[in-house]
Amino acid sequence: MSTSFGAGNRGQQVGQNYGTVNAEFHLPPERAETPPAPFATIPFSRDPDFVNRGDILDQVDQRCSKPASRVALVGLGGVGKSQLAIEFAHRIATRQPDTWVFWVHAGTQARVEEGFRAITDAVKLYGRNQPKANIPQLVYSWLSNERNGKWMMIFDSADDGDVFYDATSDNGQNGQPFATYLPQSRNGSIIITTRNKDLASRLTGHRQNMIEVKPMAQTDALTLLEKKLGSPPDADVAVGLVQALDLVPLAISQAAAYILARAPRSSPEKYLTEFRKSEGKKSSLLQYDAGDLRRDGGASNAILTTWQISFGYIRSKRPSAADLLSLMSFFDRQGIPGYVLKPPRTIKDAIPTPRNYHDTEDKMDSGFEDDVAMLRDYCLIAVDEGGDEFEMHGLVQLSTRRWLEAFGQQETFKRQYIERIAASFPTGKYENWATCQSLFVHVQVALGYRPGEDMLETWATLLHNGGWYAWSQGRYEVSQHMLGKAREVREKRLGKKDVVTLASISLFARVLLDQGWWEEAEKLFLGADHPDTLSSMANLASTYRNQGRWEEAEKLDVQVMETSKTKLGADHPSTLSSMANLASTFWNQGRWEEAEKLEVQVMETRKTKLGADHPSTLSSMANLASTYRNQGRWEEAEKLEVQVMETSKTKLGADHPDTLSSMANLASTYRNQGRWEEAEKLEVQVMETSKTKLGADHPSTLSSMANLASTFWNQGRWEEAEKLFIQVMETSKTKLGADHPDTLSSMNNLAFTWKGQGRRADALALMEDCAQARRRVLGEEHPYTLSSLAAVAEWSRLI
Repeated sequence: MSTSFGAGNRGQQVGQNYGTVNAEFHLPPERAETPPAPFATIPFSRDPDFVNRGDILDQVDQRCSKPASRVALVGLGGVGKSQLAIEFAHRIATRQPDTWVFWVHAGTQARVEEGFRAITDAVKLYGRNQPKANIPQLVYSWLSNERNGKWMMIFDSADDGDVFYDATSDNGQNGQPFATYLPQSRNGSIIITTRNKDLASRLTGHRQNMIEVKPMAQTDALTLLEKKLGSPPDADVAVGLVQALDLVPLAISQAAAYILARAPRSSPEKYLTEFRKSEGKKSSLLQYDAGDLRRDGGASNAILTTWQISFGYIRSKRPSAADLLSLMSFFDRQGIPGYVLKPPRTIKDAIPTPRNYHDTEDKMDSGFEDDVAMLRDYCLIAVDEGGDEFEMHGLVQLSTRRWLEAFGQQETFKRQYIERIAASFPTGKYENWATCQSLFVHVQVALGYRPGEDMLETWATLLHNGGWYAWSQGRYEVSQHMLGKAREVREKRLGKKDVVTLASISLFARVLLDQGWWEEAEKLFLGADHPDTLSSMANLASTYRNQGRWEEAEKLDVQVMETSKTKLGADHPSTLSSMANLASTFWNQGRWEEAEKLEVQVMETRKTKLGADHPSTLSSMANLASTYRNQGRWEEAEKLEVQVMETSKTKLGADHPDTLSSMANLASTYRNQGRWEEAEKLEVQVMETSKTKLGADHPSTLSSMANLASTFWNQGRWEEAEKLFIQVMETSKTKLGADHPDTLSSMNNLAFTWKGQGRRADALALMEDCAQARRRVLGEEHPYTLSSLAAVAEWSRLI
């Protein structure tokens, strides 16, 4: 039996067959096609709002002009790498119409395969339609043939190294990674946009072939904002807005799109106000996605989402690097110290060291460095020139924290952050100032990170120490805020009677005193659970002393002193401090003999008990010298002050605050003797060192400026004195407040200067203001109030 198919018995005839039938089918041969003239396959139109950013495109052009060139635009997501590449591609297409321009989206292997196949279609490569065609090889061969003309290929969003170096695709690559199909022919150039520096280096052959794209310069960012909005916004608002958005182009474009979509109910001013309200509101605004014709369809136009793609990739490739990024997101954005970031050592010196301990330690250090390298490669962090400190963009930090929140990890890393900073930040003692200064911005950030109940005490300790340091720097408002939080937590968790709670209350009250808030400080001391404790009584006496309430201060000082002698002993440091406080009360009343007697006793006992060069001994010597100075006993005062100054320089250092105080005291003695040049030389030195060490607006610096002005005043150098007194007064108003006692003292001094210049009316008006303020702040009977009122009465008679 047989069967035939087709007319004329054409085709295959099959009889009875119980085996396998093998048949071959042949497609018609592929016809060669005439290749078209060169053209560009740029999938995005030219951006009419494009802002040229310095010389970036000139650098690209210069490098692409060399044979077989490769260049990578590297930077954080959203900084405008693709937009720069789009603009450059259009420029080449316009300027060099005989050059092929190929655009390949390189986010995934599938997209690269798609891009290569599109190239074969564009140039009509023979063999591309064959079932087993090796498309990458076809493209490679065609590009390598210089007879096909000049070409430029852009690989956009090449962020994943696996796309180029992991040969997992079955689409005709013969097991070769895509990177092997990128030719180095003289007639072509390759441009890569990527967030990954390591991948950029591998694809271009050298890190020198990378151009780092950073956030915009402010002028460029303002230009972009104006172009996107269509009209120029208010200048100050515009600056505030682009700075709030970290000068990141995508964030600026996103904000402009949001404003335009909601106009007139939204505006740059309203957007900026909303943006600054809270972290939640900021996140909500930054998640707005209005779409963009010049961004790949798979790319998000919301800046937070854009960055979180990078976070997710890092988490999948190196979880420890993602953990490091998560921890860093809680720091202030700049000056993040590496030693705080490194994992703490768990093996203590007291425990015998295992044989493999150093190997473990080396692995930890190596792992940390590898984590840092990966984050730097993705442009998520930067390192300073010394390599010891890191920084992040504020919006990247925000995006990281929101990412952690979405995965329920925010509290974990917040806790870790507080633990690390609290362990590294010491007390506010002078010897710790250098460490405190480098870490203080991170403590300020911690104010907003109130943790769970189990971490509250650690948080309170951190804020107490931070408040202590801020107080020592004259930053009273910040100090008050920190200490207020620490006190609140400690009172609630430990009780008002606990010793650490009392320490926070005491320091908080000292900050109030230094701001001239006498009544508030007094209430704190009187309201303490331990009103009969010696420290509380001493603090309350100090409050009375500052208010000129001498009798009340003296009564408490005597009580503290006698109780200390009975309970602690006559030579106990606390007893000696109480005696010095009582002497100070006598001194302020002009009771020199009584003050001197106590001061000599304190000084001699401290010399015996603590040593002649102990800071407390030097302090008592300085107090006695001050008493001598006020009695006109210049030689005795000078002898002690020189001794204190020289010992302080040796023992504490030339720029220690106590050393500077001793120099100021000696200058005061010179000034009172009319030794103007010697006084001025010391005072200038104190002032300049204070500016450098403490800052131009520190209360101690302002005091040193006032002392120098006083020396000028005593010589009749009115203009120089006036200039300094005005500077002191204005800075005091800003730093301490218009009603602060130190501000009022500067007003008093300036009034006397104007009187010396013959500006009697101006002097009288200023002194009247000063007298009224002192009456209101210090009280009717305070010595300073009485002094100002007396000056007003006397000067009024002269006009």
